[in-house]
Amino acid sequence: MRNQIDLLATVTVLGVLEQAYFALQVIYARRKYKISPPDTTGHPEFERIFRAQANCSEYFPIFISLLWVAGIFFHQGVAAMCGLLYIYARFKYFQGYTMAAQGRLGPLYASARLLWLLLALAVAGLLAHFLLPHSSTGMAALLWPFQLLGAW
Repeated sequence: MRNQIDLLATVTVLGVLEQAYFALQVIYARRKYKISPPDTTGHPEFERIFRAQANCSEYFPIFISLLWVAGIFFHQGVAAMCGLLYIYARFKYFQGYTMAAQGRLGPLYASARLLWLLLALAVAGLLAHFLLPHSSTGMAALLWPFQLLGAW
């Protein structure tokens, strides 16, 4: 069973490491600008770092949920690739936001599109699961393009 979820688990751990990196950046900014918790305002650079980290944390549960549902019910490889792209987009979002608030917009739109794609994959997989529960040929007909990416 592990080989059926190994890519999802790897992307999940990478996402958690990214979240830890973002949290550390907030800690470093607090020290640099002498802003003690629970304060969330102060130097504009600190505020941008804090907001970037908070925004990424707010979307993380949605990302992880969609990653796993899409990976289990649609295709692990496709979901994992979307997950890696999402993690990269969030990293670029964080970098852009820390430099200037406008710098977050391109990566924000990219990460939103990837979440919508993961949602569509999850819904498609669940629909196929419930509507074609005993028909492996029906599922294979829907997924033949993705069989080129790895074993289903």
